Amino acid sequence: MISRCEEGNFRLPVGGRNYDLKGRTLIMGIVNVTPDSFSDGGKHYRVDDALNGALKMIDDGAHIIDIGGESTRPGAESITIGEELDRVIPVIEGVRERSDVPISIDTYKSKVAKEAVVAGASMINDISGMRFDEEMAPLAAELGIPVVLMHIKGTPKDMQKNPTYDDLTGEITDYLGGSIEIAVKAGVDFEKIIVDPGIGFGKTWDDNLTIIKRITDFYVLGRPVLIGASQKAFIGGVTGRETGDRLWGSLGAAAAAAIYGAHIVRVHNVPETKEVIEVIDAVKRESIERRA
Repeated sequence: MISRCEEGNFRLPVGGRNYDLKGRTLIMGIVNVTPDSFSDGGKHYRVDDALNGALKMIDDGAHIIDIGGESTRPGAESITIGEELDRVIPVIEGVRERSDVPISIDTYKSKVAKEAVVAGASMINDISGMRFDEEMAPLAAELGIPVVLMHIKGTPKDMQKNPTYDDLTGEITDYLGGSIEIAVKAGVDFEKIIVDPGIGFGKTWDDNLTIIKRITDFYVLGRPVLIGASQKAFIGGVTGRETGDRLWGSLGAAAAAAIYGAHIVRVHNVPETKEVIEVIDAVKRESIERRA
């Protein structure tokens, strides 16, 4: 089932669209409907702010909007299902009423995912790789929608307490392979799986740099690779910039991810990232897609 693949030989059917990933890097815009996000400090906590932020990202060229209601920053405490639903459902409904761009629900809770899909989401982004909630894989199979399976070492509360690896990309690959097995055994379509090595989720700063440089190590899983490095602490470690002031470093991380083989980049700053990615993709194709 799992075999080495060439970069970009994938299509991603999601939300009525069928994205061709050959020679193209998709942009996933991040909307955190939380009061305590590490990256934006509650910028989109109010429903109106989150909705307007999502719609602007769509206007700016995001291919997918990823909406989450629970902070997963290092040390974060979990919130109740009801609280998470209260945050995300109005935003998902509002985006769906105004746009047909695919919406991803960023959650590891099956009950949240189910209600989010009813509200208009068409993709699940699970930071646990379907390990935290045993009902997530059967639900994803029942819904028949794409899923992002991420690697995490521990939980958000403890993941950054001295994470160590004997074989960084090998251990991440094994974990993601196990998550793929969980999903497929439950009935999830292998062709609808995306993998994410989990930048910043139980990794040192140097680990994060290594993961980006060795993205092709994860090609053995036979699925597209998503990288979410935007605004994360390792960028501050490189640049000396504080949270919220890491635009240029985040663009550098997105550029490196695209160059080293990512198929999707998950970002906060959509218009700037889009221009960077368009040039990188054009160089990789050795051609320009003419604008009307």
